[in-house]
Amino acid sequence: MANGFGRGCHLLPNGRRTPPEWIGTDAYWELPKSWFNDFVDRALQRYGKVYIIQPYREQEIWARACQEAQGHECQCSCMGANHGIGNDGSWFEVSETFSMRWGGRELACRLLTAR
Repeated sequence: MANGFGRGCHLLPNGRRTPPEWIGTDAYWELPKSWFNDFVDRALQRYGKVYIIQPYREQEIWARACQEAQGHECQCSCMGANHGIGNDGSWFEVSETFSMRWGGRELACRLLTAR
C-alpha cells in the first residue's frame, strides 16, 4: 500500500479526474472537502458503518449577565462554571447578551451507521 491505494481506495475518487492525496508519513488520504458527504454516503452503503475522525474546536457561548453575576442563579451554557468571574480577555463580546470563545484544537471521533 505504498501508494495509498489499499482497501476501500476505489471509493475515494468516484469517477473524478484528480486522485486523492495519500499522506504516507501519517497513513491517511486527504480528500477535498467537496468529496466528503459523497464519500461517507458510499462508505456507509458498502460497509454499513464508518468512523469519522475530524478536527474539532469547542465553542462556548456566554453572556455578560453571567460574567458580572452576583447571585447563584446561572442560565447560560457554562452551567455556573464561569459564573461571576468577569471577562479575562479570552471572550469575544458580540453584544451585551452574547460572548463566545473557541477551545483548543482537538480531534472528534463519530461512528455513523447506515439506516
